[in-house]
Amino acid sequence: MTSPLDEADLRARVQTCLDGELHHQADVLAELGPDVSDLLDRIGSLLSGGKRLRAAFLYWGHRAAGRPDSDALVRLASSMELFQAAALIHDDVMDDSDTRRGMPSAHRALATAHTERGWGGDDERFGQAGAILAGNLCLTWTDELYATSGLDAADLARGRGVFDRMRTQLMAGQFLDVVDSVRPWDDLAEDERIERAQRVIRYKSAKYTVEHPLLIGATTGGLGASDLDRLSAYGLDVGHAFQLRDDLLGVFGDPSATGKPAGDDLREGKRTVLMAHTLSGTNAAGRALLDASLGRPDLSDAEVDELRAVIVASGAVDAVEREIGELASRALAALAEARSITDESRTVLAALVETSTARST
Repeated sequence: MTSPLDEADLRARVQTCLDGELHHQADVLAELGPDVSDLLDRIGSLLSGGKRLRAAFLYWGHRAAGRPDSDALVRLASSMELFQAAALIHDDVMDDSDTRRGMPSAHRALATAHTERGWGGDDERFGQAGAILAGNLCLTWTDELYATSGLDAADLARGRGVFDRMRTQLMAGQFLDVVDSVRPWDDLAEDERIERAQRVIRYKSAKYTVEHPLLIGATTGGLGASDLDRLSAYGLDVGHAFQLRDDLLGVFGDPSATGKPAGDDLREGKRTVLMAHTLSGTNAAGRALLDASLGRPDLSDAEVDELRAVIVASGAVDAVEREIGELASRALAALAEARSITDESRTVLAALVETSTARST
């Protein structure tokens, strides 16, 4: 069965668009000389893969309003992938992540290049600086691709408010994650830990992964206010479930599928809903192990397995799985209430719920 991500040949068309945009930007930067190729290479590597979820939600949001397929729409949808690339590059710097999609993260690749060339100064600092600038380039190109998509100017103007809100809220959402990573957590009540983790999910992931791309597409397409509200509800629930699934995969996922080492979220000490449930459901010995191990970058595979056993025994995995199922059901109910969207888009958006929350990725 064809993946809903490949309907309208969308993934291939988005890749073609991104390749063309990178070629254009290489021409723009050519006068600076060959040194900037390091930035372009890192961005190009990251943009060569991915599920293209955000592009798909924008595309089908626009089609939901009854608008036709067009190369301009695909170009607009592709801008979401540049925004995603910026977020990933910056997130990997903040999390000090070694890998992304099975490859060295941008800052690690740049640091390695620095070392191999025998350059002066600190290799890690060089890598981080280059990655920050590469992410900033992607943010600039996101705006450029939106503005030059070729969609009607009135349509673009109508969607601009959601587009700007998405970019602003994601940056602040990233900061919420940074704040919560250092603010005292262990002495909080379970509901407060969960509330904080869910706030980060909402503003760091759920909105920019699903809700905002979907609403940018639907708003540029001219969808009515009542159905925009229903798609917003659908998008928030799918986006929330997507991140909960990602949190599970960050602990239990297969590295060959996730592109990141097994248990990486444990080494980074991520304060997720999964870990909030674990703290509340485990015993004193489990809490002591979490306190001693969570956030240690040198955790061995055996120690990761010990932590996984604590998480499972606490009932946290079952609790998160139940929440994913409830969110998916609620999203489908909201989608069913949308009265004026096209049948084709309704079918694809329903299928994208399963794609976004699947147990493997």
